[in-house]
Amino acid sequence: MRERGSVTLPGLLMIVVTGAIFLVATWRTIDALTAEPVAVEGLALGVVLFIVGGILASGFLIVQPNESAVVTFLGYYVGTVRSHGFQWTWPLTQRRVISLRVQNFESQVLKVNDAVGNPVEVAAVVVWRVVDTAQATFEVQDYEAFVRIQTETAVRHMASLYPYDSYEAGVASLRANADQVMASLQRELQDQLDTAGVEVLRTQLRRLAYAPEIAADMLRRQQAEAVVAARERIVEGAVGMVDMALRRLGEQHIVELDEERKAAMVSNLLVVLCGESRAVPVLNAGTLYQ
Repeated sequence: MRERGSVTLPGLLMIVVTGAIFLVATWRTIDALTAEPVAVEGLALGVVLFIVGGILASGFLIVQPNESAVVTFLGYYVGTVRSHGFQWTWPLTQRRVISLRVQNFESQVLKVNDAVGNPVEVAAVVVWRVVDTAQATFEVQDYEAFVRIQTETAVRHMASLYPYDSYEAGVASLRANADQVMASLQRELQDQLDTAGVEVLRTQLRRLAYAPEIAADMLRRQQAEAVVAARERIVEGAVGMVDMALRRLGEQHIVELDEERKAAMVSNLLVVLCGESRAVPVLNAGTLYQ
């Protein structure tokens, strides 16, 4: 069921109309009762006018800014009043106020296994608002509870699709690719909340951490993986520098080295470039081959 507008009239105008009907009804009733004999037709007309005025008076409502009123009559959806202020709509109807304001929902801290099976604690903040009042009212039992449950479900599913951390190229992780992860969460959550007429404006992680029982071990693992990754970059750079040095020495004919001396030079350069401590040079006062 999609939202549609309800007939509305300015409240002040309808106050004037309703007041005039009550005045006419009062005048006709008094006139009929004071007549000799009592004017039954005038009295009946006065009663009818009182009833009409009372029915019209039941159509007044006040709508606050950024709120709407869903109007139903005997179980049928009449329409939605979105214009704020003092309004008049169909009388003898029921009205349910639906807020159109932007709202925040903060999920609980959930313990979930990530893509590689590590337990992590994750929580998210979702910024949302109602865009279709008919769907929010009639398609779900309680749209606010629906947002809460679907958010927690989507957060659990999102956390299970990515590892907490990854040192492999091209593999997205919860910690390093927050924007991509949040975009994925927003798309999935929007698909689930379309039924309730809710628009998801923004999603953001509020908490992301390893579960306490493995936090210390995973910290050591992160440190070890970081060291290994750094060593790989150092070795890769050192090999490139050694290759460049040997190639330039040969191209510019600075010195001629046999294979044994090249191996010794490569070994010395790798030690200098890959070592953690600062290299101490040793001067050779003799010839190269002594």
